[in-house]
Amino acid sequence: MSQQLQSFDPGNGELLGAVEVATENQIEQVVIQARTASAQWSDLGTAQRTGLVEKAWAAAEPELHRLAELLGREMGKDIRRATGEVSGTIYGGPYIAQAVANALQPSSIGRTTIEYKPFGIVAVISPWNYPLAMANNLLIPALVAGNTVIWKPSEETPLIAQAFFDLVAGKLPEHVLQIVHGDGEQGKMLVESDVNMIAFTGSRAAGKDIMQRAATSLKRLVMELGGNDPMLVMADADLAAAARFAVASSFENAGQMCTSTERIYVDETVAAEFNELVVGYARQYRVGPWNMDNVNIGPIVNHRQHRTVLAHIKDAVEKGAKLLLGSDDQQPPYIQPTVIAGMTPDMRVEQEETFGPLICISTYSDIENAITRANHSDYGLGAVVFGGSGANTIAGRLEAGMIGINQGVGGEGDSPWVGAKQSGLGFHGSTEGHRQFAQVRVVNR
Repeated sequence: MSQQLQSFDPGNGELLGAVEVATENQIEQVVIQARTASAQWSDLGTAQRTGLVEKAWAAAEPELHRLAELLGREMGKDIRRATGEVSGTIYGGPYIAQAVANALQPSSIGRTTIEYKPFGIVAVISPWNYPLAMANNLLIPALVAGNTVIWKPSEETPLIAQAFFDLVAGKLPEHVLQIVHGDGEQGKMLVESDVNMIAFTGSRAAGKDIMQRAATSLKRLVMELGGNDPMLVMADADLAAAARFAVASSFENAGQMCTSTERIYVDETVAAEFNELVVGYARQYRVGPWNMDNVNIGPIVNHRQHRTVLAHIKDAVEKGAKLLLGSDDQQPPYIQPTVIAGMTPDMRVEQEETFGPLICISTYSDIENAITRANHSDYGLGAVVFGGSGANTIAGRLEAGMIGINQGVGGEGDSPWVGAKQSGLGFHGSTEGHRQFAQVRVVNR
Protein backbone atom coordinates (compact mmCIF):
# COMPACT_ATOMS: atom_id res chain seq x y z
CA MET A 1 0.00 0.00 0.00
CA SER A 2 1.39 3.39 -0.99
CA GLN A 3 2.21 6.02 1.61
CA GLN A 4 0.25 9.25 1.47
CA LEU A 5 1.56 12.75 2.09
CA GLN A 6 -1.27 14.78 3.57
CA SER A 7 -1.49 18.55 3.25
CA PHE A 8 -3.27 20.82 5.71
CA ASP A 9 -4.45 24.41 5.80
CA PRO A 10 -1.96 26.00 8.24
CA GLY A 11 -4.61 28.49 9.34
CA ASN A 12 -7.18 26.03 10.65
CA GLY A 13 -5.65 22.55 10.35
CA GLU A 14 -8.17 21.42 7.73
CA LEU A 15 -7.07 18.47 5.62
CA LEU A 16 -6.89 19.71 2.02
CA GLY A 17 -5.82 16.55 0.26
CA ALA A 18 -3.00 14.08 -0.20
CA VAL A 19 -0.49 12.89 -2.77
CA GLU A 20 1.41 9.63 -3.08
CA VAL A 21 4.90 9.55 -1.61
CA ALA A 22 7.44 8.23 -4.11
CA THR A 23 9.30 5.05 -3.24
CA GLU A 24 12.94 4.48 -4.09
CA ASN A 25 11.91 2.16 -6.93
CA GLN A 26 9.52 4.75 -8.31
CA ILE A 27 12.21 7.41 -8.25
CA GLU A 28 14.57 5.07 -10.08
CA GLN A 29 11.88 4.48 -12.72
CA VAL A 30 11.22 8.20 -13.11
CA VAL A 31 14.93 8.78 -13.66
CA ILE A 32 15.04 6.04 -16.32
CA GLN A 33 12.08 7.64 -18.09
CA ALA A 34 13.72 11.06 -17.94
CA ARG A 35 16.92 9.63 -19.38
CA THR A 36 15.02 7.98 -22.23
CA ALA A 37 13.21 11.23 -23.06
CA SER A 38 16.38 13.28 -22.83
CA ALA A 39 17.83 12.68 -26.29
CA GLN A 40 14.66 13.57 -28.18
CA TRP A 41 14.08 16.69 -26.06
CA SER A 42 17.65 17.85 -26.59
CA ASP A 43 17.43 17.26 -30.35
CA LEU A 44 14.46 19.61 -30.72
CA GLY A 45 16.69 22.66 -30.47
CA THR A 46 16.37 25.74 -28.30
CA ALA A 47 13.73 27.56 -30.34
CA GLN A 48 11.33 24.63 -30.47
CA ARG A 49 11.78 23.82 -26.80
CA THR A 50 11.11 27.46 -25.93
CA GLY A 51 7.88 27.44 -27.89
CA LEU A 52 6.69 24.24 -26.21
CA VAL A 53 7.46 25.59 -22.74
CA GLU A 54 5.56 28.80 -23.52
CA LYS A 55 2.52 26.80 -24.68
CA ALA A 56 2.70 24.55 -21.65
CA TRP A 57 2.70 27.46 -19.22
CA ALA A 58 -0.13 29.14 -21.12
CA ALA A 59 -2.24 26.03 -20.47
CA ALA A 60 -2.41 27.00 -16.80
CA GLU A 61 -3.92 30.44 -17.48
CA PRO A 62 -7.60 29.35 -17.45
CA GLU A 63 -7.06 27.88 -13.98
CA LEU A 64 -5.30 30.91 -12.51
CA HIS A 65 -7.90 31.69 -9.87
CA ARG A 66 -8.30 28.07 -8.82
CA LEU A 67 -4.55 27.78 -8.44
CA ALA A 68 -4.39 31.01 -6.44
CA GLU A 69 -7.06 29.80 -4.02
CA LEU A 70 -5.29 26.47 -3.57
CA LEU A 71 -1.95 28.19 -3.01
CA GLY A 72 -3.53 30.51 -0.43
CA ARG A 73 -5.20 27.68 1.44
CA GLU A 74 -2.21 25.36 1.42
CA MET A 75 0.55 27.85 2.23
CA GLY A 76 -1.49 30.42 4.17
CA LYS A 77 -0.66 33.29 1.81
CA ASP A 78 -3.41 35.91 1.51
CA ILE A 79 -5.39 35.75 -1.71
CA ARG A 80 -3.92 38.96 -3.16
CA ARG A 81 -0.36 37.70 -2.80
CA ALA A 82 -1.33 34.19 -3.88
CA THR A 83 -2.94 35.55 -7.04
CA GLY A 84 0.15 37.64 -7.71
CA GLU A 85 2.42 34.63 -7.37
CA VAL A 86 0.34 32.44 -9.67
CA SER A 87 -0.09 35.13 -12.32
CA GLY A 88 3.62 35.93 -12.15
CA THR A 89 4.42 32.27 -12.64
CA ILE A 90 2.15 31.86 -15.62
CA TYR A 91 2.75 35.16 -17.41
CA GLY A 92 6.40 35.35 -16.44
CA GLY A 93 7.08 31.93 -17.90
CA PRO A 94 7.42 33.06 -21.53
CA TYR A 95 9.62 35.98 -20.49
CA ILE A 96 12.02 33.68 -18.64
CA ALA A 97 11.95 31.15 -21.48
CA GLN A 98 12.91 33.77 -24.06
CA ALA A 99 15.66 35.16 -21.81
CA VAL A 100 17.09 31.66 -21.41
CA ALA A 101 16.90 31.03 -25.15
CA ASN A 102 18.79 34.25 -25.83
CA ALA A 103 21.44 33.37 -23.27
CA LEU A 104 22.04 29.98 -24.88
CA GLN A 105 22.66 31.23 -28.38
CA PRO A 106 26.11 30.14 -29.62
CA SER A 107 28.79 32.78 -30.05
CA SER A 108 32.03 32.89 -32.02
CA ILE A 109 35.59 33.95 -31.34
CA GLY A 110 37.36 33.70 -34.68
CA ARG A 111 37.19 30.04 -35.70
CA THR A 112 35.99 29.01 -32.23
CA THR A 113 32.30 28.51 -31.44
CA ILE A 114 30.99 28.53 -27.86
CA GLU A 115 27.91 26.34 -27.55
CA TYR A 116 25.57 25.46 -24.69
CA LYS A 117 24.37 21.88 -24.44
CA PRO A 118 22.10 20.16 -21.89
CA PHE A 119 23.52 18.21 -18.98
CA GLY A 120 20.84 15.52 -19.20
CA ILE A 121 18.53 15.34 -16.17
CA VAL A 122 18.02 18.18 -13.69
CA ALA A 123 16.42 17.55 -10.29
CA VAL A 124 14.55 20.66 -9.16
CA ILE A 125 13.88 20.75 -5.40
CA SER A 126 11.75 23.78 -4.57
CA PRO A 127 10.57 25.46 -1.32
CA TRP A 128 7.18 26.02 0.27
CA ASN A 129 7.22 29.77 0.86
CA TYR A 130 6.90 30.62 -2.85
CA PRO A 131 5.93 27.18 -4.15
CA LEU A 132 5.39 28.20 -7.78
CA ALA A 133 7.49 31.34 -8.20
CA MET A 134 10.69 29.78 -6.88
CA ALA A 135 10.12 26.59 -8.84
CA ASN A 136 9.52 28.63 -11.99
CA ASN A 137 12.99 30.16 -11.77
CA LEU A 138 14.55 26.70 -11.87
CA LEU A 139 12.17 24.65 -14.02
CA ILE A 140 12.18 26.90 -17.07
CA PRO A 141 15.96 27.39 -17.48
CA ALA A 142 16.47 23.66 -17.05
CA LEU A 143 13.84 22.78 -19.66
CA VAL A 144 14.76 25.39 -22.25
CA ALA A 145 18.41 24.36 -21.97
CA GLY A 146 17.35 20.91 -23.16
CA ASN A 147 17.37 18.98 -19.91
CA THR A 148 14.57 16.74 -18.77
CA VAL A 149 13.39 17.66 -15.29
CA ILE A 150 12.27 15.81 -12.18
CA TRP A 151 10.53 18.17 -9.78
CA LYS A 152 10.30 17.49 -6.06
CA PRO A 153 8.27 20.25 -4.42
CA SER A 154 8.23 20.86 -0.69
CA GLU A 155 6.25 18.44 1.45
CA GLU A 156 4.48 21.50 2.90
CA THR A 157 2.89 22.47 -0.43
CA PRO A 158 2.48 19.34 -2.57
CA LEU A 159 -1.06 20.06 -3.77
CA ILE A 160 -0.38 23.39 -5.50
CA ALA A 161 2.70 21.89 -7.16
CA GLN A 162 0.75 18.87 -8.36
CA ALA A 163 -2.09 21.04 -9.66
CA PHE A 164 0.30 23.21 -11.67
CA PHE A 165 2.20 20.16 -12.92
CA ASP A 166 -1.03 18.52 -14.09
CA LEU A 167 -1.79 21.55 -16.25
CA VAL A 168 1.60 22.01 -17.91
CA ALA A 169 3.37 18.64 -18.07
CA GLY A 170 0.91 17.11 -20.52
CA LYS A 171 1.68 19.85 -23.04
CA LEU A 172 5.31 18.75 -23.16
CA PRO A 173 6.65 15.51 -24.68
CA GLU A 174 6.21 12.50 -22.43
CA HIS A 175 8.50 12.31 -19.40
CA VAL A 176 10.23 15.62 -20.15
CA LEU A 177 8.81 17.04 -16.91
CA GLN A 178 7.95 14.65 -14.07
CA ILE A 179 7.07 15.13 -10.41
CA VAL A 180 7.81 13.13 -7.28
CA HIS A 181 6.54 13.84 -3.77
CA GLY A 182 7.90 13.29 -0.31
CA ASP A 183 10.02 14.85 2.38
CA GLY A 184 13.76 14.97 2.91
CA GLU A 185 14.11 11.23 2.40
CA GLN A 186 12.77 11.45 -1.14
CA GLY A 187 14.99 14.45 -1.71
CA LYS A 188 18.04 12.44 -0.68
CA MET A 189 17.03 9.58 -2.98
CA LEU A 190 16.68 11.98 -5.87
CA VAL A 191 20.03 13.67 -5.21
CA GLU A 192 21.76 10.27 -5.07
CA SER A 193 20.03 8.98 -8.20
CA ASP A 194 21.38 9.11 -11.74
CA VAL A 195 20.61 12.79 -12.32
CA ASN A 196 23.19 15.22 -13.66
CA MET A 197 22.33 18.43 -11.82
CA ILE A 198 20.46 19.57 -8.73
CA ALA A 199 18.78 22.99 -8.65
CA PHE A 200 17.70 23.69 -5.09
CA THR A 201 16.14 26.47 -3.05
CA GLY A 202 15.86 25.88 0.67
CA SER A 203 17.70 25.80 3.96
CA ARG A 204 21.45 25.98 4.43
CA ALA A 205 21.42 22.67 6.34
CA ALA A 206 19.67 20.90 3.49
CA GLY A 207 22.05 22.52 1.01
CA LYS A 208 25.08 21.19 2.86
CA ASP A 209 23.58 17.70 2.86
CA ILE A 210 22.91 17.94 -0.88
CA MET A 211 26.51 18.98 -1.51
CA GLN A 212 27.82 15.95 0.38
CA ARG A 213 25.55 13.52 -1.44
CA ALA A 214 26.18 15.10 -4.85
CA ALA A 215 29.95 15.05 -4.36
CA THR A 216 30.29 11.31 -4.97
CA SER A 217 29.49 11.80 -8.65
CA LEU A 218 30.34 15.52 -8.88
CA LYS A 219 26.84 16.56 -9.89
CA ARG A 220 26.37 20.16 -10.96
CA LEU A 221 24.70 22.37 -8.36
CA VAL A 222 22.76 25.62 -8.27
CA MET A 223 21.54 26.39 -4.76
CA GLU A 224 19.96 29.35 -2.97
CA LEU A 225 20.22 28.77 0.78
CA GLY A 226 18.44 31.53 2.66
CA GLY A 227 19.63 34.63 4.43
CA ASN A 228 19.81 36.74 7.55
CA ASP A 229 19.58 40.09 5.82
CA PRO A 230 20.82 43.25 7.58
CA MET A 231 19.57 46.81 7.13
CA LEU A 232 21.59 49.90 8.06
CA VAL A 233 19.81 53.20 8.75
CA MET A 234 22.08 56.23 8.70
CA ALA A 235 21.45 59.49 10.54
CA ASP A 236 20.62 61.36 7.32
CA ALA A 237 18.23 58.73 5.99
CA ASP A 238 14.61 59.41 5.08
CA LEU A 239 13.35 57.81 8.29
CA ALA A 240 9.74 57.46 7.18
CA ALA A 241 10.79 55.66 4.01
CA ALA A 242 13.24 53.51 5.94
CA ALA A 243 10.63 52.54 8.52
CA ARG A 244 8.02 51.72 5.87
CA PHE A 245 10.52 49.51 4.08
CA ALA A 246 11.64 47.80 7.30
CA VAL A 247 8.08 46.85 8.21
CA ALA A 248 7.08 45.78 4.71
CA SER A 249 10.24 43.72 4.22
CA SER A 250 10.13 42.07 7.65
CA PHE A 251 6.43 41.20 7.46
CA GLU A 252 6.11 40.19 3.78
CA ASN A 253 4.73 36.65 3.47
CA ALA A 254 4.54 36.55 7.29
CA GLY A 255 8.31 37.05 7.30
CA GLN A 256 8.72 33.73 5.54
CA MET A 257 10.91 35.10 2.78
CA CYS A 258 14.62 34.55 2.24
CA THR A 259 15.26 38.27 1.66
CA SER A 260 13.19 39.50 4.61
CA THR A 261 14.97 42.15 6.64
CA GLU A 262 15.99 40.32 9.82
CA ARG A 263 18.50 42.68 11.52
CA ILE A 264 18.29 46.48 11.62
CA TYR A 265 21.13 48.73 12.77
CA VAL A 266 20.10 52.36 13.20
CA ASP A 267 22.15 55.42 14.13
CA GLU A 268 21.50 56.11 17.82
CA THR A 269 20.80 59.80 17.16
CA VAL A 270 17.66 58.94 15.17
CA ALA A 271 16.76 55.62 16.79
CA ALA A 272 13.90 56.91 18.95
CA GLU A 273 12.15 58.50 15.97
CA PHE A 274 12.80 55.49 13.76
CA ASN A 275 11.44 53.05 16.37
CA GLU A 276 8.30 55.12 16.83
CA LEU A 277 7.69 55.15 13.07
CA VAL A 278 8.28 51.40 12.81
CA VAL A 279 5.80 50.62 15.58
CA GLY A 280 3.24 52.93 14.01
CA TYR A 281 3.47 51.22 10.65
CA ALA A 282 3.57 47.75 12.21
CA ARG A 283 0.33 48.39 14.09
CA GLN A 284 -1.46 48.79 10.77
CA TYR A 285 -0.83 45.16 9.80
CA ARG A 286 -3.59 42.62 10.25
CA VAL A 287 -3.20 38.91 10.93
CA GLY A 288 -5.60 36.27 9.67
CA PRO A 289 -6.40 33.46 7.22
CA TRP A 290 -5.76 33.62 3.49
CA ASN A 291 -9.33 34.57 2.50
CA MET A 292 -9.99 37.32 5.05
CA ASP A 293 -10.17 40.91 3.79
CA ASN A 294 -7.31 43.28 4.61
CA VAL A 295 -5.01 40.55 5.92
CA ASN A 296 -1.29 41.37 5.64
CA ILE A 297 0.16 38.51 7.68
CA GLY A 298 -0.99 34.93 7.30
CA PRO A 299 -0.28 31.89 9.46
CA ILE A 300 3.16 30.44 10.05
CA VAL A 301 3.48 27.41 7.80
CA ASN A 302 3.59 24.79 10.59
CA HIS A 303 3.88 24.45 14.35
CA ARG A 304 7.59 23.64 14.16
CA GLN A 305 8.35 26.94 12.47
CA HIS A 306 6.01 28.74 14.86
CA ARG A 307 8.03 27.36 17.79
CA THR A 308 11.25 28.55 16.15
CA VAL A 309 10.00 32.11 15.76
CA LEU A 310 8.69 32.18 19.31
CA ALA A 311 11.96 30.74 20.64
CA HIS A 312 13.87 33.56 18.94
CA ILE A 313 11.60 36.17 20.53
CA LYS A 314 11.89 34.61 23.98
CA ASP A 315 15.66 34.32 23.69
CA ALA A 316 15.94 38.01 22.83
CA VAL A 317 13.71 39.08 25.73
CA GLU A 318 15.61 36.87 28.19
CA LYS A 319 18.87 38.50 27.06
CA GLY A 320 17.62 42.03 27.59
CA ALA A 321 15.74 43.05 24.46
CA LYS A 322 12.63 45.20 24.83
CA LEU A 323 9.35 44.33 23.17
CA LEU A 324 7.98 47.48 21.54
CA LEU A 325 5.10 45.55 19.98
CA GLY A 326 3.91 41.98 20.22
CA SER A 327 4.51 39.25 22.77
CA ASP A 328 6.83 36.36 23.55
CA ASP A 329 3.84 34.10 24.26
CA GLN A 330 1.72 33.56 21.16
CA GLN A 331 -0.40 30.58 20.21
CA PRO A 332 -0.09 28.91 16.79
CA PRO A 333 -0.66 29.27 13.93
CA TYR A 334 -0.10 33.04 14.00
CA ILE A 335 2.62 35.40 15.15
CA GLN A 336 1.32 38.90 15.72
CA PRO A 337 3.44 41.79 14.34
CA THR A 338 6.38 41.94 16.71
CA VAL A 339 9.02 44.65 17.15
CA ILE A 340 12.11 44.19 19.33
CA ALA A 341 14.61 46.88 20.32
CA GLY A 342 17.98 46.31 21.93
CA MET A 343 19.17 43.43 19.76
CA THR A 344 22.67 42.28 20.72
CA PRO A 345 25.17 39.98 18.97
CA ASP A 346 24.59 37.08 21.37
CA MET A 347 20.89 36.82 20.54
CA ARG A 348 19.57 34.16 18.19
CA VAL A 349 17.73 36.83 16.18
CA GLU A 350 21.10 38.28 15.19
CA GLN A 351 22.82 34.97 14.58
CA GLU A 352 20.13 32.90 12.83
CA GLU A 353 17.43 33.20 10.19
CA THR A 354 14.10 33.66 12.00
CA PHE A 355 11.62 33.38 9.09
CA GLY A 356 8.72 35.09 10.82
CA PRO A 357 7.03 38.52 11.18
CA LEU A 358 9.64 39.92 13.54
CA ILE A 359 11.50 43.27 13.43
CA CYS A 360 14.75 43.37 15.41
CA ILE A 361 16.48 46.72 15.97
CA SER A 362 19.84 47.68 17.40
CA THR A 363 21.56 51.07 17.63
CA TYR A 364 25.07 52.12 16.77
CA SER A 365 27.22 55.17 17.50
CA ASP A 366 29.99 54.19 15.09
CA ILE A 367 29.11 53.17 11.52
CA GLU A 368 32.16 50.89 11.48
CA ASN A 369 30.62 48.84 14.25
CA ALA A 370 27.34 48.60 12.33
CA ILE A 371 29.13 47.40 9.18
CA THR A 372 31.05 44.80 11.19
CA ARG A 373 27.87 43.44 12.77
CA ALA A 374 26.01 43.47 9.46
CA ASN A 375 28.79 41.41 7.86
CA HIS A 376 29.27 39.10 10.84
CA SER A 377 27.13 36.28 9.47
CA ASP A 378 27.62 33.11 7.48
CA TYR A 379 24.75 34.30 5.30
CA GLY A 380 25.09 36.87 2.53
CA LEU A 381 21.95 36.91 0.43
CA GLY A 382 20.78 40.51 0.67
CA ALA A 383 21.57 43.73 2.54
CA VAL A 384 20.02 47.20 2.54
CA VAL A 385 21.26 50.64 3.51
CA PHE A 386 19.13 53.78 3.89
CA GLY A 387 21.01 57.05 3.96
CA GLY A 388 22.15 60.13 2.09
CA SER A 389 25.28 60.67 0.02
CA GLY A 390 27.35 58.23 2.08
CA ALA A 391 24.99 55.31 1.50
CA ASN A 392 26.73 54.25 -1.72
CA THR A 393 30.06 53.93 0.07
CA ILE A 394 28.55 51.92 2.91
CA ALA A 395 26.72 49.65 0.46
CA GLY A 396 30.01 48.84 -1.24
CA ARG A 397 31.33 47.40 2.01
CA LEU A 398 28.41 45.09 2.73
CA GLU A 399 29.01 41.40 2.12
CA ALA A 400 25.95 40.24 0.19
CA GLY A 401 25.05 39.08 -3.28
CA MET A 402 22.24 41.64 -3.62
CA ILE A 403 22.27 45.10 -2.09
CA GLY A 404 19.57 47.75 -2.01
CA ILE A 405 20.31 51.45 -1.53
CA ASN A 406 17.22 53.24 -0.21
CA GLN A 407 15.15 50.36 -1.58
CA GLY A 408 14.90 46.59 -1.48
CA VAL A 409 17.19 44.02 -3.00
CA GLY A 410 16.72 42.29 -6.33
CA GLY A 411 17.55 44.00 -9.59
CA GLU A 412 15.31 45.01 -12.45
CA GLY A 413 14.45 42.81 -15.40
CA ASP A 414 16.47 39.66 -15.85
CA SER A 415 18.95 40.39 -13.07
CA PRO A 416 20.74 37.62 -11.19
CA TRP A 417 19.25 36.27 -7.98
CA VAL A 418 22.48 35.58 -6.16
CA GLY A 419 23.81 35.06 -2.67
CA ALA A 420 27.28 35.47 -1.24
CA LYS A 421 29.01 33.36 1.42
CA GLN A 422 26.79 30.48 2.60
CA SER A 423 23.61 31.89 1.07
CA GLY A 424 24.20 30.20 -2.24
CA LEU A 425 26.25 28.21 -4.67
CA GLY A 426 25.86 29.36 -8.25
CA PHE A 427 22.83 31.49 -9.06
CA HIS A 428 19.90 31.85 -11.44
CA GLY A 429 18.59 34.72 -13.50
CA SER A 430 20.55 36.79 -16.06
CA THR A 431 22.56 35.50 -19.01
CA GLU A 432 25.23 34.06 -16.72
CA GLY A 433 22.67 32.41 -14.45
CA HIS A 434 20.72 30.79 -17.29
CA ARG A 435 23.92 29.34 -18.69
CA GLN A 436 24.53 27.43 -15.47
CA PHE A 437 21.82 25.02 -16.58
CA ALA A 438 23.85 24.04 -19.65
CA GLN A 439 27.23 22.55 -20.40
CA VAL A 440 29.57 25.01 -22.10
CA ARG A 441 31.22 23.44 -25.17
CA VAL A 442 34.07 25.01 -27.10
CA VAL A 443 34.35 23.89 -30.71
CA ASN A 444 37.29 24.84 -32.94
CA ARG A 445 36.71 24.58 -36.69
